[in-house]
Amino acid sequence: MASTETMPAGRKMLFGHPIGLYTLFFTEMWERASYYGNRALLVLFLVDAINNHRGGLGITTENATAIYGLYTGCVYLMTLVGGWVADRLLGQQRSVWYGGIFIALGNAILAIPAGGLPLVFVGLTVIILGTGLLKPNVSVIVGQLYPEGGVSRDSGFSIFYSGINLGAFLGPIFASYFGERYNWHYGFLVASIGMLLGLFQYRLMRPYLGGAGLTAYHSGDASRDAVVRRRGWQTVGGGLLALVVIAFLLDIGALRFDIVWLASAISVFIFALAVAYFAYVLRFGGLDATEKKQVVVIFLLFLGAAVFWSGFEQAGSSLNIFAADYTRRTFFGFEIPAGWFQIINPWFIIILAPVFGHLWVVLARRNLNPSVPLKFGLGLVQLGLGFLVMVFAAKVAVTGDKALPTWLIITYLLHTTAELCLSPVGLSAVTKLAPARYLSQMMGTWFLADSLGSVMAGLAAGRFNPQDLHEMPRLFLQIVYITVGAGILFFIFSKPMRKLIGNVQ
Repeated sequence: MASTETMPAGRKMLFGHPIGLYTLFFTEMWERASYYGNRALLVLFLVDAINNHRGGLGITTENATAIYGLYTGCVYLMTLVGGWVADRLLGQQRSVWYGGIFIALGNAILAIPAGGLPLVFVGLTVIILGTGLLKPNVSVIVGQLYPEGGVSRDSGFSIFYSGINLGAFLGPIFASYFGERYNWHYGFLVASIGMLLGLFQYRLMRPYLGGAGLTAYHSGDASRDAVVRRRGWQTVGGGLLALVVIAFLLDIGALRFDIVWLASAISVFIFALAVAYFAYVLRFGGLDATEKKQVVVIFLLFLGAAVFWSGFEQAGSSLNIFAADYTRRTFFGFEIPAGWFQIINPWFIIILAPVFGHLWVVLARRNLNPSVPLKFGLGLVQLGLGFLVMVFAAKVAVTGDKALPTWLIITYLLHTTAELCLSPVGLSAVTKLAPARYLSQMMGTWFLADSLGSVMAGLAAGRFNPQDLHEMPRLFLQIVYITVGAGILFFIFSKPMRKLIGNVQ
């Protein structure tokens, strides 16, 4: 282990990695505990009977999954704004801090038992704003702790990804237990407490980050930077004011909308936004030829990731509903909360992430490490195989029997190996391929793919009509065709994409 006496604060080492990595590990762990606790609760809370003792709202499955899709989609959509705020105004470190405060506040609002759907929208909106500030920027700081890049950065991201999934494991355990057994609002309160713990830890350990992500980008022209900051804060203020006006109009009934239509419109908007952003950067971003090729690769990875997340994010909607309504959950007199099935994926991640991280290093030493496009193809195919398992589980449900939990366990195992082939690899690839002056924004586009996929996942889950179970196997099979087909395309075009990447490792 390197001596900590001769190194700058942000580069003090522990077990071969900067200590700052572990600061970010725990910050992201608590944020993800909050997020995944909410994800395990939200759809079930929305569809639960309105007159039950747990405080559910009793809305339709179609509307509930659309709200779920909008929430999870907008969480990641806002990361593009959060990256811009960090680049221009706050820097990554302060963005993470303020984002955590918003997340804790939003969960506290959801914990209020009165207010119904309007208060739910307020709480979710505050969480969306906070996650947009925190999520992209904590990942950017991880990348900046490894200026040398290479395999060490990949290994660091794999460790960081374990923190994400440790939080994803802990969140549903406590939130689902208190939410499903006692009252849904208790589950949201647990999520708020978890984020407060994350904030405390981040504040205490922040000095170990050193200068990584400490300040916003400076052009070197002080007067120009001042103008940029002033206009930036004016834009932020205008956006917040618009949110307040929309909330007021909704409250007084002057503005109404259909949830499902809104989710569909948002998905189109997100895709158009991504295309417009990449086109702008390529045409007017002042990039050289090499940078343009690498940005094209990021866009192709964006498309693959969007398809991936449209299937993967079924975990909180269709797969969560399947666990609640069609899976045998009572053992030795204890009914397992449906949300606990969502800890299977992060549990496998915790076990397998170090294995995959080591595997990439070993393969790289032997010049056998698959390229990023090949890893994306592997991830998409494995995701499709997981849904193929659900086709057979759905056929059991059609007969009127409860499916054994093993169907979901096998599905989540395949989804886990798929995720490890795609998600940490994609995160690392963006930090290495993105032009330095667009780093946070490009990281925001990575999460924009999750945004698009999440909204599509919510819309797809709304087609799972409890009154028409015979359609369930066919709907799962459609997801198989889409994800496996996309994976095969990445296999076919892996060599041309590798040429565009160039010498970046």
